[in-house]
Amino acid sequence: MTDTADLYGDVERRTRLLRDTEVWAVVGLSENANRAAFGVARFLQAHGKRIVPIHPSASTVHGERGYPTLADALFEIGPIDVVDVFVNSAKAGQIVDEAIAIGAGAIWMQLGVVDEVAAARARLAGLDTVMNHCPAIEWPRLIR
Repeated sequence: MTDTADLYGDVERRTRLLRDTEVWAVVGLSENANRAAFGVARFLQAHGKRIVPIHPSASTVHGERGYPTLADALFEIGPIDVVDVFVNSAKAGQIVDEAIAIGAGAIWMQLGVVDEVAAARARLAGLDTVMNHCPAIEWPRLIR
């Protein structure tokens, strides 16, 4: 059984994911500039990450083509380092299962997105897991 504290991602894991990854699929990212995903994706992109919008509308956001599913993105662009989950907690489990299925390296559930059962599945499948944290908040604290 996975330790509950391990599901939220310790400082070392958060730092490593921010520092050592390149491709971030942002699930829930659309052209809506009023949504938090829009600003966080822009932040990640400004800090050298390739963002991949994942949204049913498959909009192009911040100059990056969108895809309706993680599987569609994998088929077109190749491996995904981090799946950044910007959907409500009730939908997080489905996204985690898709991330496992495509062989993503990590799951990062945003602030307020908490599903300990799904996070435990991700950890058991070998994915690095961070939950209830925001990379745009963590970056200035952890990356120097």
